[in-house]
Amino acid sequence: MANTIQYHSTNLQAAPLSFREALLKGLAPDGGLFMPEKIPVLEKATIRAFQHMPYHEIAFSVLSAFLNDQIPADDLHHICRDAYNFDVPLEKVTGNNYVMRLDQGPTASFKDFAARMMGRLMQYYLKQDNRELLILTATSGDTGSAIANAFYDLENIKVVILYPKGEVTDRQRKQMTTLHKNISVIELEGKFDDCQALVKQAFSDAELDVLSLSSANSINIGRLLPQSVYYFYAYSRLVKQIPDEQIIFSVPSGNFGNLMGGVIAREMGLPVSRFVVSTNENDEFPVYLDTSKYKTIVPSKNCISSAMNVGHPSNMARLIAIYGGVMNENGEIVKEPDFQKINDDFFAVSVSDEITRQTITDTYKKYGVVLEPHGAVAWKGLQEFLQIEKDFNGVAVSLETAHPAKFPQEVLNSTGIEPDLPVSLQGLDKKEEEILPLKNNYEEFKAYLKDNF
Repeated sequence: MANTIQYHSTNLQAAPLSFREALLKGLAPDGGLFMPEKIPVLEKATIRAFQHMPYHEIAFSVLSAFLNDQIPADDLHHICRDAYNFDVPLEKVTGNNYVMRLDQGPTASFKDFAARMMGRLMQYYLKQDNRELLILTATSGDTGSAIANAFYDLENIKVVILYPKGEVTDRQRKQMTTLHKNISVIELEGKFDDCQALVKQAFSDAELDVLSLSSANSINIGRLLPQSVYYFYAYSRLVKQIPDEQIIFSVPSGNFGNLMGGVIAREMGLPVSRFVVSTNENDEFPVYLDTSKYKTIVPSKNCISSAMNVGHPSNMARLIAIYGGVMNENGEIVKEPDFQKINDDFFAVSVSDEITRQTITDTYKKYGVVLEPHGAVAWKGLQEFLQIEKDFNGVAVSLETAHPAKFPQEVLNSTGIEPDLPVSLQGLDKKEEEILPLKNNYEEFKAYLKDNF
């Protein structure tokens, strides 16, 4: 169809695919990530009308801009309504500064927004084709539990999740390892980047084509598009108090999928003044903005904001592509992007564990607001921005990406209180875990997949 949006690889060496094909494939055959060949732009009136809509209707409007000829409107309406049946609180902290709590879904993580939509879209297409899929997913924290929950007990999909040994919390781990059925979990002797590398290598291995592999990491375009929705939602709820439509978002950033969701929203017409890119001590992006030289961190640093322990964010390739450049899967910039424009659009901050803990303490004492480590990194990044950009008088939204109860010891140590458990985290300690320990060895991982699937 004339209006169909095709998806090309960031490596520019693979044929473009439809959304359906890109969603189910996950990674492009040339090792790149799928990007829409054009990003649809919403009318200003359409965006302003979102203030009168519930979340699932905003999701329908945003996603149908990409999928209007890919899935019937009634079916997409039903999927959005089914996926988004939980609250998205915007908590005023001080002045025009807010925390958007993306932790009210079934696994108490922002990953629920993408995982639930992606799981439903995949199941929709797989049932039409009467085929099955094996999902491989690397996780540094919340992705695994969100994917496990969203894909649990689906008829056409099996899931294998890899997480780095010792770098996820007990509750994060148990949300993955206590489900069983079509969910298998591997504890890898390595870092998140090692988990991600094994997954990517499997996708490029022709001997595994028979397994019908796909990914549910943010390397999958099906993860990014739903993540653009909550940026529109925040704007819609605050638009009446935004001077000159100035809004900024501070985004805790690890694999940069969350940030890219915001960038896509901006490219669709959302009037975002700036993004604050808040990282932990894995500071490859802040260093890039300071020096114009991109260098991966190997091995990645283990910080208390564990979901951000990424030494080379996969989605950097997409970010570079938005600005006219090309980055390969090894983090090498093959074609330079518009670096000046990147510097204008982003403000990057690296936050140490010590300062993260201090931020949790200070924010609770001063405002009575409870943050977990990732949200604290974002809040600190926002404060750094506001100290430097003193003329900014718009609305600022800091993203809280996980429920504080997922990090009970850190919150307790920093605030003296233990956060109440949401329903999604209750009873985990009594459930039986199933975990496969595995060395960081591709041939062992490949043998496991061939033997079991």
